[in-house]
Amino acid sequence: MESVGALDFEEIRKRIRMCDYLSVAQIYLKDNFLLTRPLDFSDIKPRLLGHWGTCHGINVAYANLKYFFRDNPNFLFVLGPGHGFPALQANLFVDGELEKIDPRAKVDAEGIAYICKNFSWPDGFPSHASPFTPGIITEGGELGYALANAYGMTLGHPEKTIAVLIGDGELETATAIDSLNLHNLLDGDKNGKILPILHLNGYKISAPSIYARKSERELNEMVRGFGMTPIWIEGDDPEVFQKALNSDTESPFYILKTEKGETGPNRHHEAHQVPLKNPASDGGELRALEEWLKSYGEVVNV
Repeated sequence: MESVGALDFEEIRKRIRMCDYLSVAQIYLKDNFLLTRPLDFSDIKPRLLGHWGTCHGINVAYANLKYFFRDNPNFLFVLGPGHGFPALQANLFVDGELEKIDPRAKVDAEGIAYICKNFSWPDGFPSHASPFTPGIITEGGELGYALANAYGMTLGHPEKTIAVLIGDGELETATAIDSLNLHNLLDGDKNGKILPILHLNGYKISAPSIYARKSERELNEMVRGFGMTPIWIEGDDPEVFQKALNSDTESPFYILKTEKGETGPNRHHEAHQVPLKNPASDGGELRALEEWLKSYGEVVNV
């Protein structure tokens, strides 16, 4: 069992805010990455690519898991919604993992400029997770395989603990939903432990997700039917998340419920991809983007 103090909760919150900021900056900015002056039209990328909607949830899960399992060298994180790559890259950057394969991604102001400008940029980083990224084995747009891959990674490795973040739209794929049956086949002392986390944020790319429209009771019964115990994590409060991870529940199945695009601009709260589409030409959107970035506070200290 872990013990997490109030100061540690604030450290987790700060990391989430930092990675949210870096996620937004990667999608939008080609200059002025630390807002050392007011944003200008020339600071905005000419073509905006990326999936903001899932990023905050990814950052919440990653920060909390990274903290909870900080002393476990056999812990791994598997990301299902790899289209939320700005969030994954932000976390890998903050941890210094990117720098290990690319010295230009050093954790300083120049490194921030490097990862932000080169996200979805010619000869730069792709908009989705890809094998170029340390620890990635598949292209991040192909949803559904994360849980099956994670179970495969635990075969014959009882020392491993693998948390798998699954999008609620992703769980509608045949591969993902059928992979839940692997719990009954591979649970045992000879294999590692899987911690599935369903990110219930309400929407997939073009419509509400099926699982977000099910009642809590329906979801609980479905999870129990696969032999696991549902544990709900409502919102992005680290204290709630850490309490859930601390529970002694056998075969847990976590359900992280946040809103699509949470912490984004209010009038585009449920955006799947880019909430503000024209900040390079629309003054109102440019100011909204600046306020959005500033809403995370003084989180980037380099």
